[in-house]
Amino acid sequence: MEFSLTEKEKQILLITARESISSKLEKRKGSYPAPTNRIITPLGSFVTLHIDGTLRGCIGHMLPVRALIEDIKILAKESAFRDPRFPSLSLKELELIDIEISVLSPLEVSSPKKIVVGKHGIIMKNGYNSGVLLPQVPVEQGWNREEFLSNTCRKAGMSTDCWKDPKTQIETFTAVIFGEKPT
Repeated sequence: MEFSLTEKEKQILLITARESISSKLEKRKGSYPAPTNRIITPLGSFVTLHIDGTLRGCIGHMLPVRALIEDIKILAKESAFRDPRFPSLSLKELELIDIEISVLSPLEVSSPKKIVVGKHGIIMKNGYNSGVLLPQVPVEQGWNREEFLSNTCRKAGMSTDCWKDPKTQIETFTAVIFGEKPT
């Protein structure tokens, strides 16, 4: 059975993520909505920030670390203030960000031919190298399956055809993806 969230649970998680960021920027204690039982379950998750459609931060955990609602609080702050690719989010940027949350299913070992663009995210591993791309990335980039596989290899720091190497392990996952910005 595929994991799902109600609209109310999605809203609770989005409000939690924004409150986590804004309370830190405004130097005040956060005030959060009450969670449902389903969102206190430990699940892998990512929080992604965009400004005008451009990536502004993204941090997550592939595997469950703590209750989903608690993970979202932490990951929202890490995306805003600790993504090494970007400077810390400023107070003036707070109203410009769009928050997107991805809640992940458990990982499954897979093969290239089983990957469905737009449905699966990929983890590519070989030796010490590993890389991850979320299910929405190939759709946003207009990639086909081979381009998705090649770019996941690149993200892992390997050659773009690493997915053809039998020593490379490919794991897939699905995600419930939702955000503040209407799709």
